[in-house]
Amino acid sequence: MAEVLVFHHAYGLTEGVRGFAGRLRAAGHTVHTPDLFEGRVFDGLEEGVGYAQQAGFATIVERGSAAARELPAGLVYLGFSLGVLPAQKLAQTRPGARGALLLEACLPVAEFGSEFGPELGASWPVGVPVQVHGMDADPFFAGEGDLDAARALVEAAPAAELFLYPGDRHLFTDPGLPSYEERAAAQVTERVLDFLDRLDQVG
Repeated sequence: MAEVLVFHHAYGLTEGVRGFAGRLRAAGHTVHTPDLFEGRVFDGLEEGVGYAQQAGFATIVERGSAAARELPAGLVYLGFSLGVLPAQKLAQTRPGARGALLLEACLPVAEFGSEFGPELGASWPVGVPVQVHGMDADPFFAGEGDLDAARALVEAAPAAELFLYPGDRHLFTDPGLPSYEERAAAQVTERVLDFLDRLDQVG
């Protein structure tokens, strides 16, 4: 079974995120859900993004890194939207990652280059599988460069997969949000569980 570090989206550590983590636990995985917002949960996306901007995205990422330092190296990193920032950084830069699951966001690999900087041509870590999930008309994922970054990642990394779902909703996997889309969310959960099961088969 895998050990998974889950980072929440810009609404905060909602019941929907906790519920998703619970489904992974029910399948036998060990799951950690650190609170990057220190107890704050927001009613609107703009409020949550505003808090993240005020705190500083670097601070949010560092909170994620601090949570990882309390855990062993062999983790799967999963992020929902904003949570992809610490998840992707840790998957790329912390040795020992078993995999990454990037939901509704994906940054260019060069964003988290090696300690020597992205200008040296960062690449996705060899042997670390990754899945990216998002809606094909989501104005954030498809319209702000994340989809392009995901396609570039899939082209460059043999162990990368991209799953696109029809629709224009952002944060469609959280049942507590108005953007929830049940069918697509069920597919994401199924594919995430399959990803984790495959990790067990290879090691």
